[in-house]
Amino acid sequence: MANTSEIRNGLCIEYNNDIYSVVEFLHVKPGKGPAFVRTKLKSLTNGKVVDNTFPASHKISVVRVERRTFQFLYKDDMGYNFMDNETYEQVSIEEKMLDSPQFLKEGSSVEILFHAEKEIPLTIDMPQYIVLEITATEPGVRGNTATNATKPATVETGAEVRVPLFINEGDRIKIETRTGNYMERSKS
Repeated sequence: MANTSEIRNGLCIEYNNDIYSVVEFLHVKPGKGPAFVRTKLKSLTNGKVVDNTFPASHKISVVRVERRTFQFLYKDDMGYNFMDNETYEQVSIEEKMLDSPQFLKEGSSVEILFHAEKEIPLTIDMPQYIVLEITATEPGVRGNTATNATKPATVETGAEVRVPLFINEGDRIKIETRTGNYMERSKS
């Protein structure tokens, strides 16, 4: 058990029979009345964000979590299969736990947050950016670049991304995984 003075961003706590991660917090000491801690909590099971206020020195139950690096292997009927790079242990994850599975390429590394006592996966953190090759897109029309015109392109994982007109098949591009937006043409 801990108290509210130990709340910090990223702390995982058990609250209302669920596991939450602290996204934001603010210790408030008003001129009148007792101090309190205003928090924004994100559920690790369903992703909902809730606002909550804890009174000062309120007892909270801290959940011990471990962050491990896994490699994406393949997708099957059971879900997405990952392998621990150190122990070679494999784990299958349901698609609903992934934020942007359409950008997962075989061999990609992700971080999985595990509940330390129960050994259950809580969240999967994709890399912020991923470099993928364009497999199909229409050729750009020369001289049609006065505005920020984009065209659809299919990447090697099968996902569709909007790219500028100068991008061609075979080019490698950098994509932000949270939004699915094109960032830049990759130099490698």
